Amino acid sequence: MSAARATAHRPTARDTQRGRLYQWEDRVVAPRDRTTIARGDAQAMVDALWADLGLRYPPAVEKLPPQSRRVLADASRLRIRLPEQTPSWCVLHELAHALTSTHDGRSDQHGPLFVGIYVQLLVRYMGMEAEALLGSLAEAGIAVAVDARPLFVT
Repeated sequence: MSAARATAHRPTARDTQRGRLYQWEDRVVAPRDRTTIARGDAQAMVDALWADLGLRYPPAVEKLPPQSRRVLADASRLRIRLPEQTPSWCVLHELAHALTSTHDGRSDQHGPLFVGIYVQLLVRYMGMEAEALLGSLAEAGIAVAVDARPLFVT
């Protein structure tokens, strides 16, 4: 999977981990999950995972605009935009963005909170080993909040 990806957010600070995270993801996550999901099925997946996490009002899954050539997918608290087919791990990546963003555009981008939530999703729904993920993140110099909670949950 190409590292030329971006996620929609309103940055308030530089997204310092983005490049390293994409490289880590291409090296560690993508090879362990070759499954894809059709955009038409993604809303049911997002709804089910959101409910399983004890949350209400999941983001809407929408079509990624055709002019989005360098973006694999993007997300905010209110929507996840996907192409026709998306790797399953990418849906979790975008779901982690939805969980670490607010309706007004505040976002952790690819910061420690995002990475912590993403790791939790990979462990819970992809069956990946937490210790292996955390070890590889440390080796890649990527900060992670292991006790991360969704940004909008008090």
